[in-house]
Amino acid sequence: MIRLLLLACSVGAALASDVLDLTDDDFEEQTGDHSLMLVEFFAPWCGHCKRLAPEYEAAATRLKGKVPLAKVDCTVNTNTCTKYGVSGYPTLKLFRDGEESGSYDGPRTADGIVSQLKKQAGPSSVEIKTAEELENFINDADASVVGFFEDSGSSSQADFLKAASVMRENYRFAHTNTEEILKKYEIKNQGIILFRPPKLANKFESSSVQYTEEKFTNAKIKKFVLDNIFGICPHMTEDNKDQLKGKDLLVAYYDVDYEKNPKGSNYWRNRVMMVAQKFLNAGEMLYFAVANHKTFSHELSEFGLDTVIGDIPVVAIKTTKDEKYVMQEEFSRDGKALERFLQDYFAGELKRYLKSEPIPESNDGPVKVVVAENFDEIVNDETKDVLVEFYAPWCGHCKSLEPKFKELADKVSGDSNIVVAKMDATANDVPSPYEVRGFPTIYFAPMGKKQSPKRYEGGREVGDFMNYLKTESTHPLAVAVEEKKSKKKKKDKDKEEL
Repeated sequence: MIRLLLLACSVGAALASDVLDLTDDDFEEQTGDHSLMLVEFFAPWCGHCKRLAPEYEAAATRLKGKVPLAKVDCTVNTNTCTKYGVSGYPTLKLFRDGEESGSYDGPRTADGIVSQLKKQAGPSSVEIKTAEELENFINDADASVVGFFEDSGSSSQADFLKAASVMRENYRFAHTNTEEILKKYEIKNQGIILFRPPKLANKFESSSVQYTEEKFTNAKIKKFVLDNIFGICPHMTEDNKDQLKGKDLLVAYYDVDYEKNPKGSNYWRNRVMMVAQKFLNAGEMLYFAVANHKTFSHELSEFGLDTVIGDIPVVAIKTTKDEKYVMQEEFSRDGKALERFLQDYFAGELKRYLKSEPIPESNDGPVKVVVAENFDEIVNDETKDVLVEFYAPWCGHCKSLEPKFKELADKVSGDSNIVVAKMDATANDVPSPYEVRGFPTIYFAPMGKKQSPKRYEGGREVGDFMNYLKTESTHPLAVAVEEKKSKKKKKDKDKEEL
């Protein structure tokens, strides 16, 4: 009996959740009872929601008693989901005192969610009253933005607090009106100082940056923070990776660990900075960063570097256009290899890296096999109309489509103007402007318009494809199209999610 009771208790504990279940009936009351709440709008069948679930649950447990995490099943609670404009899953939104305060666009790992919500909880800017409090604040692992104001009621402080409120999700803010602290930092009347993390201190840049504009406006303060927050070469993490956008990004991947090995972590980072400084001074639009090779193993795989990582950093660049370049030469301690890589990159002399399966030795089947290396040859052939399927080997919908796609290819095999093709999007880079967010994704690339392919959204029967080609093909089809029997059209919206 005791064993049964213990078993029942353990099962109950396993099933217990720290994520609040909200409904149409209690949503407003529950969100209104908390100064801050993160809400996930989800659907039970959503693959992305299922992957988020354990991370979300772990974050809810760690934040219990501090910031509640909740969820709403949109297949049941349609009124609430419609009210907040939920159109995809999962959608995460922040609520303050029952009012929506914006979308949550931060990391979707437990660590990332916890870190982001800790920044969101409490005031957007921490009030500092003593020099000791300020010292503790700026000694954090993340950068700190501190406003110094002689007059707490000044318009300058008001604008500083506005900027802090807008940027609080990503950056840390504090302010002080203490005369002793203003004197210590030689601030007259008002000022702002950005303090970089002590662990990233180096000889190539100052550990702090002072705001130099005469006017303290919300827009100018935001620009100051964005221009200076990362410095020459930040430590890229899951928390801040999304902020390193807007420029091409060079990353050196190695065993970065500022807790267990700060000296070794900075050893290689300093060598990256030594070279980066030369190109930054030239005004080149490129971000530099270092990152832990284990944390970003998925990126290394995308660069084909997952099997070559060792004690020495490996380097790669990803552009804003999703083009990828890999440094083939081994990273040298004098930085010369990295410098040569960057010179070739800016001169446009590097060969773009493509993740690609081998080009098939034989490609005589009715459905042409496309890989990254032969994409231009087949899909971008200006003399052909091409219907191409992007699939995943594990995708059930793709497997169901395969015999129909083959039958379609057999039917149009006599038409020299049309090609039916397929590409494994998990094993090959998908080029721009194609976007693949689910499987299967089908595009039609017409002759002479290869940079403006059309996403196919029709039915998945052979007749549906034939009717589409009859309408969209550049030249009349060389094969007859059977008249479609009258019946209710079934929309196939199901896709396997990435």
